[in-house]
Amino acid sequence: MNASRPKSLLVAVGVLVGLLALSGLRPYDRATWLMEVFPVLLALPVLCGTAARFPLTPLVYGLIFAHAIVLMVGGAYTYARVPLGFQIAELLGLDRNPYDKIGHFFQGFVPAVLAREILIRGGYVRGARMLGFVVVCIVLAVSAAYELVEWAAALALGQGADEFLGTQGDPWDTQSDMFTALIGAVAALAFLSKTHDRQIHDIRGGCRGCVVESN
Repeated sequence: MNASRPKSLLVAVGVLVGLLALSGLRPYDRATWLMEVFPVLLALPVLCGTAARFPLTPLVYGLIFAHAIVLMVGGAYTYARVPLGFQIAELLGLDRNPYDKIGHFFQGFVPAVLAREILIRGGYVRGARMLGFVVVCIVLAVSAAYELVEWAAALALGQGADEFLGTQGDPWDTQSDMFTALIGAVAALAFLSKTHDRQIHDIRGGCRGCVVESN
């Protein structure tokens, strides 16, 4: 593993912890903040604990960092109240704050690259087409699981779950969330696969067979 990577990872973790604390200082709703940033709280110790024996590519670490920021901003304001979302809505003439769709795009975009890396480096899938299919299936499964969590929160908290759900009166919010995650996954595969392959090749010391076959 590159000697500079543990240092840069520690710096990134330190920055994320600082941003996490900042987002939690005065969130709009404390319970909503906790539910929204829970994936960050879960991912940080996992990433630190696996960095030595299974270091990820810089691309994946960078994407996870960006996704964590999206989650923390959504948690601090609640997705329906993020100022950036209002600016986008005004620019595009939308009647709702679309920041939650940014979150669900990242929910597809980032897990797609992470799943792709694990599948390639573990040798679980052979062939680029099958790899893409399995990655998309994993992303849709993750998205569906998240929607089930939202459903469970709605049943448990009742009206109190509205801030977490962020549906803003859209009866098709669940379906559009999953579709947005699908778009994110397809975009990640289309635009990042070549860069990702090079980084996987480098992280494995240029060994043959580290990158999935083209057919």
